[in-house]
Amino acid sequence: MLAPMLPSFLLVVLLVELTPGPNMGWLALLSAGEGRRAGFAATAGIALGLAIVAAGSALGLAQMAHASPLIFELLRYAGAGFLFWLAWEAWVDEREVSPSAIHKNGTAAKHFRRGLVINLLNPKAAVFFVAVLPVHVVANESVAMQTLQLSIAYVAVATMIHIAIVLLAGRAHGWLTTGPYARLVRRGFAVMLAAIALWFLVDTFR
Repeated sequence: MLAPMLPSFLLVVLLVELTPGPNMGWLALLSAGEGRRAGFAATAGIALGLAIVAAGSALGLAQMAHASPLIFELLRYAGAGFLFWLAWEAWVDEREVSPSAIHKNGTAAKHFRRGLVINLLNPKAAVFFVAVLPVHVVANESVAMQTLQLSIAYVAVATMIHIAIVLLAGRAHGWLTTGPYARLVRRGFAVMLAAIALWFLVDTFR
């Protein structure tokens, strides 16, 4: 039996995921700079990260983070710090974002891990499962089954939107990362990643 509040929950998730944020910006930059293969690998990591956060929320980990300002603050800065590290790496290390690196170095696994870590360190995802998901759970029904269904729905909708971002942004791969523009794109990639990290810090508690 489907969760009674599933349709309204799907609408909320769709609106939340269509609002620009760190995942959307990072995926668009990555896919435009390194192509769809990198974008799809990162999307898989993001999906797994969201699924783990959902499972952790069900076990009460997200409630603990939400109730403790210290833990929440640490998650916030750890997530932003990771994005700043990616920006620095893109600025100083050409191999990470050069057009040939993805083929020579097999960096799909690395992008997968990055997508995973970024979402594991994203407190907004945990807060969503704490503050938004329970509103769509009917008390007199099977709470565990509803929570499972809504969590799966969230990950599915988010993943479909991320795939669409990769497909659209990946079109720019060919002309953004070839010839004399490669270094300029790499440096621009680094600056925009740093901007996303700042956005992450400011927007998390807005």
